[in-house]
Amino acid sequence: MLFFSGPDSLPGSIPRSSPFPSPGALTVFPPLREFGGGLDTFSRCQARLPPPPAFRSSPRLSLANLTQFQSAVLPIPSPGPGTENRTGDPGRDFTWHGSPRDVIMDHHVSTIKPRRIQNQNVIHRLERRRISSGKAGTHWHQVRVFHQNVFPNFTVVNVEKPPCFLRKFSPDGRYFIAFSSDQTSLEIYEYQGCQAAEDLLQGYEGEILSNGNDQRSVNIRGRLFERFFVLLHITNVAANGEHLNRDESVTPNPRSPLEDYSLHIIDLHTGRLCDTRTFKCDKVVLSHNQGLYLYKNILAILSVQQQTIHVFQVTPEGTFIDVRTIGRFCYEDDLLTVSAVFPEVQRDSQTGMANPFRDPFINSLKHRLLVYLWRRAEQDGSAMAKRRFFQYFDQLRQLRMWKMQLLDENHLFIKYTSEDVVTLRVTDPSQASFFVVYNMVTTEVIAVFENTSDELLELFENFCDLFRNATLHSEVQFPCSASSNNFARQIQRRFKDTIVNAKYGGHTEAVRRLLGQLPISAQSYSGSPYLDLSLFSYDDKWVSVMERPKTCGDHPIRFYARDSGLLKFEIQAGLLGRPINHTVRRLVAFTFHPFEPFAISVQRTNAEYVVNFHMRHCCT
Repeated sequence: MLFFSGPDSLPGSIPRSSPFPSPGALTVFPPLREFGGGLDTFSRCQARLPPPPAFRSSPRLSLANLTQFQSAVLPIPSPGPGTENRTGDPGRDFTWHGSPRDVIMDHHVSTIKPRRIQNQNVIHRLERRRISSGKAGTHWHQVRVFHQNVFPNFTVVNVEKPPCFLRKFSPDGRYFIAFSSDQTSLEIYEYQGCQAAEDLLQGYEGEILSNGNDQRSVNIRGRLFERFFVLLHITNVAANGEHLNRDESVTPNPRSPLEDYSLHIIDLHTGRLCDTRTFKCDKVVLSHNQGLYLYKNILAILSVQQQTIHVFQVTPEGTFIDVRTIGRFCYEDDLLTVSAVFPEVQRDSQTGMANPFRDPFINSLKHRLLVYLWRRAEQDGSAMAKRRFFQYFDQLRQLRMWKMQLLDENHLFIKYTSEDVVTLRVTDPSQASFFVVYNMVTTEVIAVFENTSDELLELFENFCDLFRNATLHSEVQFPCSASSNNFARQIQRRFKDTIVNAKYGGHTEAVRRLLGQLPISAQSYSGSPYLDLSLFSYDDKWVSVMERPKTCGDHPIRFYARDSGLLKFEIQAGLLGRPINHTVRRLVAFTFHPFEPFAISVQRTNAEYVVNFHMRHCCT
């Protein structure tokens, strides 16, 4: 058996607390000829002694491996002549008589190199950044690694907050948006930084401030919100019985499916209401921003009732500019062309009596979709393709727009499905649907895909960031999707393989489930570096880069550094010490700051809300 010793910082060294020889002891090897059995006896002797930590995963040692560790440990003094076993214990107190070649003659056994963990010290990383510029184009990534040293390491449970609904941070992280409790006003808070409450927490050790009843804990929970957020403006935007939409909790009401909707533009710096657009007696899907999409300064709104997409441009002054309306017509002057043949169309439009959803004509956008499918059937050249087009013509004509998103300033990505899905009579995944790529400028349908298309899935997997548009405002993009991150790609492949191998699953079902994410709603993904899978490893079952409520677990969420595998910090959601009722579904929503080590978790159990703050705290 081979024993070695050396400084703790050397590769393969023995910890000071281990039962093996302490640093500075001689390195001794049992000579094979003392056992009189060759390699077989040597192997049997190995089974009686615990192997050293560096070789526990290797059944045999090679000459190269032995030579490598000889250079890493302390020098081995040459034994004097006549040295013999002093304790009578073979394999422990023998000195070496010969060369390493006498121990192991196998030169072809592969060596197992110990894993080297990068230096995690922040001083070392700062000095390395100062003296080394790194490879070209990697400056921002080197700076981003510092988030592994500065992270939210402290949790305050059950923070008292004003009577409002906490929503999200502004893209630059300077402001925080909340809705008033009566859902009629918008509250704008100024974020004071992750160090704002350090004086309150001075002297607290550990990683969590539980829901205690002592005077100091109660004082901290009562004053923590006002330390981090200072109220700047309260803007009243809802009047005449209207209510602000809280996004995640709105569900369609089958008794009154048509409602009045108003969109407001508010200046966060001044709190001024700049402009408003109102849609009367309409239906817009507001849950998770599915019915509207903002790409840079282009805003698109889908009216499910009117089957119309309204496109606006948002000016720097905060006003809406009507750009185009897509649906019944595609060009702005199409109404003049139709009214030249049918004067009653012009008359109804001027008097406001037009009902596009009752129009006997096929609207322009649907017509372009049908023309594209017919031309594709003609290009196929077979009679079967044309027969299938005529066979499914009525189903194609009855398709309705359900969701949409902007791919860029000129292209729309629209999802068509049956009317039963749009009216929520049946669930979406079980029904056939189509995805249409439409150019708003040229009014052309560029491509049409089914929801089982392998071609669209390949595009989605390879160019996922172009569908998400997560951080358009940022100077440097740090995507964390399956198309640009190996770890996110592994998660998606694992999800896909699970569906393929499941009962009643298969490849087609997996494609349908993956494409069910499209179109992706605007501002659905967080740009926080603490959710970047290239920096941290965590269980995406409890928290993910997608901003959606998750099931609240019974244990803290652990975040490990990706390069070293070391535990960096934990996030505890909900209350501690309270009996857990597993019959009640507990949901938790996380709101991360765009770049600072600060996060808010809101746990909802029935009508009760528990707010936790996760921040950076220096315990010294």
